[in-house]
Amino acid sequence: MRYLSLFALVVVLFSTNIFGQEDVQIGKSLKSQLQNYRGAYFDYSDPDAINIKVLVWGNVGFPGEYFIPATNSVNDLIALAGGPTTNAELDDLRIFRIGPDSVQHMIKFDYNDLLWNDNLTKQIKIPTLQAGDILLVPGKPRFFFRDYFTMTLSIISALTSIAILMINIFKK
Repeated sequence: MRYLSLFALVVVLFSTNIFGQEDVQIGKSLKSQLQNYRGAYFDYSDPDAINIKVLVWGNVGFPGEYFIPATNSVNDLIALAGGPTTNAELDDLRIFRIGPDSVQHMIKFDYNDLLWNDNLTKQIKIPTLQAGDILLVPGKPRFFFRDYFTMTLSIISALTSIAILMINIFKK
């Protein structure tokens, strides 16, 4: 009976999402999934135009290095990167740029005015991209009901399994 209880505890712990296992899509090679999931190189270059390499970090669909035409705007880059995630804070977008004199510059701008207001409350100057720029889309984790429910259910199932195990151990 003890072994059965221990086995039940192990099954419950490994069946919950505590260990953060990730889904693997069938039909794609594992290498391509890992490249595109955790950040990668994306080539949207135009052979008839001047192209630049820029980086996108943070809370976008596909962070990574992008090879894009120099005429693309920050809007285009965010769209190519899969758009902002639900965690993105669009009121604090930043571009890090290293100037020709090796001095670092940071350009901050706010996109919330474009997304949520019917009329612009202030004039927004959307910065142009240059080669080597790093676009940072900061964010905070946001939890929804299903996240709280999943965490609570995982904890309750683990505690229930431990209680059953303890009852079976002290019963004998």
